[in-house]
Amino acid sequence: MTRLPETYRSRSFWPDISDLFAGLPSWAGMRPVLGSHVIRVEDELKGDSYELRAEVPGVDPEKDVDIIVRDGVLTIKAERSEKREANGHSEFSYGSFIRSVSLPAGADEDAIKASYDKGILTVSVPVTKASGTAEKHVAVQTGD
Repeated sequence: MTRLPETYRSRSFWPDISDLFAGLPSWAGMRPVLGSHVIRVEDELKGDSYELRAEVPGVDPEKDVDIIVRDGVLTIKAERSEKREANGHSEFSYGSFIRSVSLPAGADEDAIKASYDKGILTVSVPVTKASGTAEKHVAVQTGD
């Protein structure tokens, strides 16, 4: 005679969301590895200019923002720290933020300009229409 276990958990055909991610690291657990937050950006290519706008409120752009261009990749780094004191109580908050984007073909890395207004960093990159950037088709050879 066989006995069924006293406690039996019925399972539906569809797994729980938590079951789908079981065994995978959580984003909260990845935060120490990543070490920083992602900067929210919007970008667009208008004619002969590429423009990127990034949200970096509460920073001093001269001291806390670093813009780096290397091998066709634009990287924005920002560091924010704030301390408030009132009635014998103090609070601080801090964080580092980073975002990298690939520049379009023909971007003039030597003529990049940046401005900051009301928490929005705007980076403008001139883009030239270089000859030789036309679409090319590559023939596929067979082993015969």
